[in-house]
Amino acid sequence: MTPRLAFAALLAFAAGCVSTDGLEKHSAPVDPLQLKAAQSLAPAPVTPDAWPSDAWWKSIGDPQLDALVEEALASGPSLRLARARVDHALALAESAGAALRPQLSASVYPSRQRISENYIFPRPLAGSWDWQNQAMLNFSYDFDFWGRNGAAQAAALGQVKAAEADARAAALVLSSAVALAYVQLSRTYDQIDLARELLLQREQQLNLVRERHAAGLDSRVELKQAEGTLPESRQRIVQLEETVALTRHQIAALLGKGPDRGLEIARPAPKPDARLALPSQLPADLIGRRPDIVASRWRVEAAAHDTDAARAEFYPNVNLLAFIGLQSLGWSKFLEAGSRVLGAGPALSLPIFDGGRLRGNLGAKNADYDAAVEQYNQALADALRDVADQVAAWRSVERQDGEVAEGVATAQAAYDLALARFRSGLSSYLSVLESESQLTAQRGLAAELRARRLEAAVGLARALGGGYTGRS
Repeated sequence: MTPRLAFAALLAFAAGCVSTDGLEKHSAPVDPLQLKAAQSLAPAPVTPDAWPSDAWWKSIGDPQLDALVEEALASGPSLRLARARVDHALALAESAGAALRPQLSASVYPSRQRISENYIFPRPLAGSWDWQNQAMLNFSYDFDFWGRNGAAQAAALGQVKAAEADARAAALVLSSAVALAYVQLSRTYDQIDLARELLLQREQQLNLVRERHAAGLDSRVELKQAEGTLPESRQRIVQLEETVALTRHQIAALLGKGPDRGLEIARPAPKPDARLALPSQLPADLIGRRPDIVASRWRVEAAAHDTDAARAEFYPNVNLLAFIGLQSLGWSKFLEAGSRVLGAGPALSLPIFDGGRLRGNLGAKNADYDAAVEQYNQALADALRDVADQVAAWRSVERQDGEVAEGVATAQAAYDLALARFRSGLSSYLSVLESESQLTAQRGLAAELRARRLEAAVGLARALGGGYTGRS
């Protein structure tokens, strides 16, 4: 009973010397249902299966975009970086798990040395030179009574899960970036079409003004006004062609390729079939559908296990140590049975006075947990805002569609009328320019709305997690 009583006394003494009093976590993950979003999302149709598919970009209906996104996901440097981080986390988890398993090592220490004349060896060994040889097998096992090693491994595995979710988040960011750049390319081509049509109209107007000037119906003022519109139209086309080149370079970089890869990208031909619809379980299911939120949640789990491991360091640690091998002075009897040594026994370590090291470590781990929780809470709030933003953008486009269509029809009629009146000499060229400006603006708005609808479709697919389910 004496060893047991001594062990109990040591535990009580250690518990009284190093305390965790006052060291607690302060943050808690928010309940998604507390984040009210029903009114912001209510106007959108709700269906249970409205989550995006894994290949959500195919809803845009352009095979070239499908190929570009798949190329980016296959070779993008950002995804290889994310994969390297997963591999790093896996290696750390394997290292943490080693503490739960027995350890066996071998060592061989031959050394030639002068033996002290004033030590345990008698003459003639004392004062002589000889070989001191040792070959050992060492065994150790850490009895994880308080769960420190298990918690450390669980924390490392949580970081692996977080890194895997981060890799999926990186893939979603990359595919969204490619899709948005592609939409921008489509928008620019539409703007070039409008600019070229405008240039053609102005060239035709210039020919008409020249005919009228030759006939004495217009002055040089109208002629110079008509001539002055052409350089501006040509400059606009050059600017838009520059934007096309820059956007192609951007897409090529997202693919991890050189700018020449962008030269192979043809004009986009999107045929979107996407309609605004939201899943019926927002915001509750969003925590498992957005890879960035899943990653944040796993970091909270890992931080919680880190605090458990730090708290377990306050308790005694018991190791089983054993060794077997050979020891001898000189080589002649090194391999004889009499040179064998062996032993085994427990090793007990007790934290008594450590200058505040353990309390500081636990306090830091608690703070890390609180930070991880608040990052998760913010990520969830940001995700709901993201969904609401995309819904608001989509609704805005839908409301503007009808107005812009009516505006284009009205502006076209006004332009046709102004041009007819100018041809018949009933109005000045200035009225033609004014009506032309209104028509150009309305047609530009129509093209912009087509692009914004595509951007909203991409943004909503990204905001809803891009087909992620939390199981991959």
